[in-house]
Amino acid sequence: MRARNLRTVAALAALFFVPLALAFYAYYATDWRPVRRVNHGTLIIPARPLAAVALPRAPGTDAAPGATLRGSWTLVYVGSGDCGADCRAALLVMRQTRLGLNTDMTRVARVFLATDHCCADVAAGAQAGLAVLDASGAAAAPLLAQFPAAGRAHSIYVVDPLGNLMMSYDARLDPHGLLEDLRKLLRLSQIG
Repeated sequence: MRARNLRTVAALAALFFVPLALAFYAYYATDWRPVRRVNHGTLIIPARPLAAVALPRAPGTDAAPGATLRGSWTLVYVGSGDCGADCRAALLVMRQTRLGLNTDMTRVARVFLATDHCCADVAAGAQAGLAVLDASGAAAAPLLAQFPAAGRAHSIYVVDPLGNLMMSYDARLDPHGLLEDLRKLLRLSQIG
């Protein structure tokens, strides 16, 4: 009877310890990692701290004075101030994504860094509340150098409240992924 009880206890202990031992082995002794990822955007690894540059508001825009890339989660688009079709589509995705956050939308700011031909018609109408900053001067060069140049015309960037560039999204793809990622970030974030 005692041997049978010991076998039962050993079997119950094995049910707990064998999966635990296999998990430790798979994680620490092999290079295997799950293929699936939970984010929809492209992580920028390591996150890039953005230069603290005070950029002027674009002439003719109604952006709040002192707009900055710190203090709140920020969606950033970098492009020419004449704002062609790709630019307008990216700004629309940024606006709709922010509106989709409902009560958390006050935690997210939208910034358009205009690199040239700045920009009175960008903030008009449907882009109310968009901070349009003139990044055409030499003072903006250190800031603009941190944003990846490849695919910039179609990219929306996410900057955390500490001023770190951390993710990018292709604005031509399904914007629902950006919305899902922002919801997760805002739910888990203790800052901003």
